[in-house]
Amino acid sequence: MRARYGVPLGITAVGAAGLAYAAGFEVRSFRLRRVSVPVLPPGMRPLRVLQVSDIHMVGGQRKKQRWLQSLAGLRPDFVINTGDNLSDPEGVPETLDALGPLMEFPGAYVFGSNDYYGPKLRNPARYLLERASGRHGLNGNAPAVGVIHNPWEELRDGFDAAGWANLTNTRGNLKIDGYDIALTGLDDPHIKRDRYAEVAGGPEEAADFSMAVVHAPYLRVLDAFTADRYPLILAGHTHGGQLCIPFYGALVTNCDIDAERVKGLSSHRAGGQRSYLHVSAGCGTNRYTPVRFACPPEATLLTLTARDRD
Repeated sequence: MRARYGVPLGITAVGAAGLAYAAGFEVRSFRLRRVSVPVLPPGMRPLRVLQVSDIHMVGGQRKKQRWLQSLAGLRPDFVINTGDNLSDPEGVPETLDALGPLMEFPGAYVFGSNDYYGPKLRNPARYLLERASGRHGLNGNAPAVGVIHNPWEELRDGFDAAGWANLTNTRGNLKIDGYDIALTGLDDPHIKRDRYAEVAGGPEEAADFSMAVVHAPYLRVLDAFTADRYPLILAGHTHGGQLCIPFYGALVTNCDIDAERVKGLSSHRAGGQRSYLHVSAGCGTNRYTPVRFACPPEATLLTLTARDRD
């Protein structure tokens, strides 16, 4: 009897322990990653950029709110929010409260699909099937009947009132200690709201530094930004794979980027050009899959430094 049932029971116990860890500990084990990127013109002083992404705020997430508020103690030069702030249509006030101290700093933002639409309960296996088929997101189709529309306008108004630049298929500028930082952003490619033709043309020549911002790092967008000679692209969306295998990595990316670049700093090449790409693993989850494994929630402090002289 022991030999017959011992192994299945052991596997079940290990699985239950892993789920308890993923849902009870790691999903609330917030981390700050620090990354240095040599992208600034020679002679320019370093800039400290705090990237927050994929907050997926649900009412009552007090620890997450306190952690986000504490990030203001880093005193970044500016903040970039790469979208998916909501996972609850009632979450706007708590999101704005959590980000309130950070909105005292210059900043900019783009939205993701979960800012516009509430999450749906889905079979997690569909993500694997979508990756195999090459289909992701809503593929440009209207959301299905019954999808909740989030009050994204309230979120936008809160960010705008704080002076953050709205980069929805447009350009913006930040003034940092006399430097002109030019930003080019897109709406979410995951639901095909990106309109690159409206921002094409490359970095502003008069700016001291230019960078690109988007929620989901789809290859068509990365190719366009890189071919247009943006030295740095910031994105989120992937959750770093969310459920990863230790010593192996992510199984899915929820877009068409390769799993090796699902989070962290990498590079991208297109049109004979090369850009740095930073993908944040984000600090939240869809409310219906509140687990993380081997992929802690995070924000990133990027220190932009001067590149070597040509």
